[in-house]
Amino acid sequence: MLVGVLCEVDSPKVMEEILNDLLTDTERVAMMKRMGIAIYLDKSRSYEDIKNNLKVSSATIATVAEGMGNPGIVEVIKRIKAEEWATGWTEKISRSLRKIFPN
Repeated sequence: MLVGVLCEVDSPKVMEEILNDLLTDTERVAMMKRMGIAIYLDKSRSYEDIKNNLKVSSATIATVAEGMGNPGIVEVIKRIKAEEWATGWTEKISRSLRKIFPN
């Protein structure tokens, strides 16, 4: 049912509203971090670099790394690259995380 509803959403604003209402702040941050990890791994970044930039554990990185060939993660990376967004994405994640976790 959820997948069907999400597939019918045709507006980024509406999608954001739905995700904001369904997910807690912690869940949204976790999802952003996992996407960021996948992007960093796709760019062959080291675990240490990922840990330092995204403030995640090696275990979380390993979990995402294990799923790198999974269709969902492959699709996310493909779409980000198709939009030529991959270059700016890592900085956007870092800025967002700095706002959430200031030094």
